[in-house]
Amino acid sequence: MKCSQCGVCCKLFLINLTEKEYKSGKYKTQFEEFGLTEDFQEAEMCGANIITQQKDGSCYYLMDGKCSIHNKRPEACRAFFCKSDNPKFKEMIDRMNKYRQKQQSSSHI
Repeated sequence: MKCSQCGVCCKLFLINLTEKEYKSGKYKTQFEEFGLTEDFQEAEMCGANIITQQKDGSCYYLMDGKCSIHNKRPEACRAFFCKSDNPKFKEMIDRMNKYRQKQQSSSHI
């Protein structure tokens, strides 16, 4: 499957980095101003391995409605597709569809 780069998932979901991604320092993470902890389990427990969000709650790397790091996006982003029939993504896809419907109905007002 290929990502359509609509940016909706970037607006709705937090991105948890893998241990390798977190330790690479390539991604701006929550609590980064306090410094990275070497203990990844500790980072996971406090949410320090989550990509920073913008003020509106969207992913830090969402720029002009598109992922600015699409070719270098984290594993969690690579694994998810909004057209997937994988049951583990059902709730996420339902949430995205509701978001789209809400956006469409509010644009018709």
